[in-house]
Amino acid sequence: MSESLAIRRPEPPHVLVVEDDPGIRGLVEAFLGDQGFRVSAVADGRAMDAALVRGGVDIIVLDVMLPGESGIAICRRLRRSGGPPILLLTARGEHADRIDGLQSGADDYLVKPFHPGELAARINAVLRRWSVPPESDPRAVAAEIAAYRFERWTVDLARRQLLDGEGVRVTLTSGEFDLLAAFCRSAGRILTRDTLLETTRRRVAGPFDRSVDIMVSRLRRKLGNDAAGEDLITTVRNVGYLFTAAVTSVPADAPAVTS
Repeated sequence: MSESLAIRRPEPPHVLVVEDDPGIRGLVEAFLGDQGFRVSAVADGRAMDAALVRGGVDIIVLDVMLPGESGIAICRRLRRSGGPPILLLTARGEHADRIDGLQSGADDYLVKPFHPGELAARINAVLRRWSVPPESDPRAVAAEIAAYRFERWTVDLARRQLLDGEGVRVTLTSGEFDLLAAFCRSAGRILTRDTLLETTRRRVAGPFDRSVDIMVSRLRRKLGNDAAGEDLITTVRNVGYLFTAAVTSVPADAPAVTS
């Protein structure tokens, strides 16, 4: 086959590792490179910003304990500007770091020390959530559904965006978007925490896993109340959550959702 007719294969995902410990940074960089990722590795937030300016970063693996600006502060800053997905690396036993990280907009976390294979698996899982779901993915519901509408909100499934009544985009993490889409699909039905965790993070909940509760809290703040002043997401004690909005499905052949 001539060079002009050669199939151009897509580039592998580009992972930006932000870790101040040179030993850990080197090991993570080498392992992820062996797994087929393109990897850049830096030691702090300033070097990270420079790498982001150059572009092409698909996901950030971000240590919480960094010199200067902390990983939590970086996570919060990037979420305000709509940066790439973030996987936090936290210290063993630092439960507060994990909660703060999720509240700041991290898409997942991994506790040190960790198995390199789990890091690669979690990176791939986050990247899948950020990509447009294929038709075979149950989260896509069906090819004929383009969006959901409730109250003054539109959930655009193709673009993975939440739009308010004026067409203004509200920033959601990938986990928050998947959670909201799950609520829209099952409006009026109680969903357990385990079900929601498997939907949004594709893993089974641990006995003290609060990530779903944290995401629900963030969604409540972003959505506000319904027309009657009540929460759109109701807590069902010891069971899970109930989405109370009247949801309308928008067919794919309807006029395009505008932002």
